[in-house]
Amino acid sequence: SNTHIYAQGGDHQSLSSESELVSDITPNTPDNLTIERNPALKPKPDPSTLVFGKQFSDHMLTVSWSEAGGWQAPQIKPFQNLSLHPASSALHYSIELFEGMKAFRGVDNRIRLFRPMLNMERMYRSTERSCLPLFDKGELIKCINKLVEIDREWVPYSTDASLYIRPTFIGTEPSLGVSRAGHALLFVIIGPVGPYFATGGFSPVSLLADPRYVRAWRGGIGEYKMGGNYGPTIAVQSEAAKQKCQQVLWLYGENEEITEVGTMNLFIYWTTEKGEKELVTPPLDGIILPGVTRQSLLDLAREWGDFKVTERRVLMKELIDALDDGRILEVFGSGTACVVCPVGSLLYRGQTYQIPTMKNGPDLAKRFHKELTDIQYGRIQRDWAPVII
Repeated sequence: SNTHIYAQGGDHQSLSSESELVSDITPNTPDNLTIERNPALKPKPDPSTLVFGKQFSDHMLTVSWSEAGGWQAPQIKPFQNLSLHPASSALHYSIELFEGMKAFRGVDNRIRLFRPMLNMERMYRSTERSCLPLFDKGELIKCINKLVEIDREWVPYSTDASLYIRPTFIGTEPSLGVSRAGHALLFVIIGPVGPYFATGGFSPVSLLADPRYVRAWRGGIGEYKMGGNYGPTIAVQSEAAKQKCQQVLWLYGENEEITEVGTMNLFIYWTTEKGEKELVTPPLDGIILPGVTRQSLLDLAREWGDFKVTERRVLMKELIDALDDGRILEVFGSGTACVVCPVGSLLYRGQTYQIPTMKNGPDLAKRFHKELTDIQYGRIQRDWAPVII
């Protein structure tokens, strides 16, 4: 079907060449994306000065939904504040979720996303769990592509920076009452980012492991990307900082299962008691977030076939025993924001354990980092990183 784009100034033109890019969010949506261009474009920051999550582009994407009217037409419009009813359910009952993904300017000056459908599938699962209205994953990606295309000059001209994409979905039901939202708003904001940690790219982080604090539990919502999973961790992060640690190693249950590190998935590369090299990470059993970078590291490691790759529950005692035996090779976190982050030390029950990640290269963490960034910046061509512009 013809897709109509409303450009700035009310020009109404049918652009059949763009019909794949802009369309419905769901089959019953009006078949058009409206675009209102920002007349006052901001200067672009120097990529070397970027910090994470502080600057945003000139435009945003919004799509409204109501029980009575269904999905409204998607809109790309100047970046602006939202206007919310004070009783909006997102503000009172945390009916909200988000995603984190990136666009990269490649060495060929083409712009790529990284495994975007994995983000859409995760967002869809979070949406179901939040009782928010379901959306068409492919159509949302098309709308995001269009937003990135319009703000493409915000994708840094640098292989040390990228464009962070934050799809967000909130309940806007204008009444108090713990119930399914009859109004909702899906919106996407984007902005250029540098390294996630202030220490820069490949600096090792120190961890506090304190079994008194739990991030998530089985039967809860730890596997969904909801704001309610993150706000309560700030106090524990502050406690870690007081103890001169940069991140929290989250433990769970009486057996002190290792789950996540900060907001990252955790990997341990070690020699097993049988003498074989193994990369191990906690399983997707409801406690941890199914990270896109996590999945990518597992996929790469299994393709390489150079060592055993295992997803299983790992207990704190196993990690300490392996450290005492000298069997730990590397420990690192993985995530969209940081890609791969080495772990250098661990404070647990009053004792600091040195982790020999950096002493060992860290060969594996660097190999993963190089392979992923080579794909993201187009040095290696792979269908994980579709070219969108």
